[in-house]
Amino acid sequence: MNITYLNQTLRILLLFVLVFGILYIASAVLIPLTFGVVLSMLLLPICHWLQSKGMSNGFASILSVVVLLIVIGGLVTMLQYQLSDLVNDLGKIEERVNSIIAGFKDYVKQHFGISHREQQKIIKEQQGNSMGKAAGMVTTLIGSLAGILIDMILVLVYTFLFIFYRGHFKKFILRLFKPDNRKETEAVLDNAGKVTQNYLGGLGLMIVMLWIMYGIGFTIAGVNNALFFAVLCGILELVPFAGNITGTSITVLMALAQSSDITVVIGVLITYGLVQLIQTYVLEPLVVGDRLNINPLFTILIIVVGEAVWGISGMILAVPLLGMFKIVCDHCEPLKDYAYLIGPPKEKKGEEGNFITRMFKSGK
Repeated sequence: MNITYLNQTLRILLLFVLVFGILYIASAVLIPLTFGVVLSMLLLPICHWLQSKGMSNGFASILSVVVLLIVIGGLVTMLQYQLSDLVNDLGKIEERVNSIIAGFKDYVKQHFGISHREQQKIIKEQQGNSMGKAAGMVTTLIGSLAGILIDMILVLVYTFLFIFYRGHFKKFILRLFKPDNRKETEAVLDNAGKVTQNYLGGLGLMIVMLWIMYGIGFTIAGVNNALFFAVLCGILELVPFAGNITGTSITVLMALAQSSDITVVIGVLITYGLVQLIQTYVLEPLVVGDRLNINPLFTILIIVVGEAVWGISGMILAVPLLGMFKIVCDHCEPLKDYAYLIGPPKEKKGEEGNFITRMFKSGK
């Protein structure tokens, strides 16, 4: 084995470990900054369009952020309206939950021989032990909400500044490389920006379509406040794999709490199954497509790593960041092997065909 090549590989792997360590330690600073970079890339087409209409760079940058605020404000208003209807139904939901709890107590008494009085005693003991924890959780939650508010303001400021000074930052990056490599570096920057824009734009369009499909399905199933849960399931798609399951699980639990009719829950599950089929075989290929060109294994792996390093924010940002990293690897000779590894396996000519056929084709 070539010792020089092995040492180079180990140095690159050590660099990856060092980068992830820095990302973990400096997460409080880097998470809002990264959201600002990604959102600025998403809003750049709007800014360019406004400038093509004769607006100055500063005014176009401000309006781009205002468009983002209008979209977020409209979404929050819609959720708040639906949430107010949900709060009005809390009395009925509480009665239904108490009924479910009473039925569970009867089941425990019949099958395990624990009386209602003994069950109540155990519950009180657990409640007493958890009072201190609950107070701590409330304090933590208030602090977290304050931190989220500050981070949101920082993200908006960063987004505006990255859009406004995009030319300056681009020139700075180009100055870091030799004049002979600047043309290729500029191509890398442009490709990274376009890939991120295409991916996030396609993802946004797909989420809107999911809102419509979930809204229709949940309404037909008889779920109260169907639009709220449809929007919730769609937004949670920002967290790949885990998001749609979490949203549907919440909807199922609320359907059980709202009504004793099991057909509502069956309707929710059928809606989830149909939407997932349409999303997997229609929406993702047509709307999102293979825009990041990443191996599914590394998609899942980077989401897990992102959650470990940055929590939920890391799960949202992981996939587009990996897509940008792959573009860098594609244009950097020492990293091309890693780009090959991260990318999807190439099918040989003549092996195209039905997905099921490829999955179950017998090997020789």
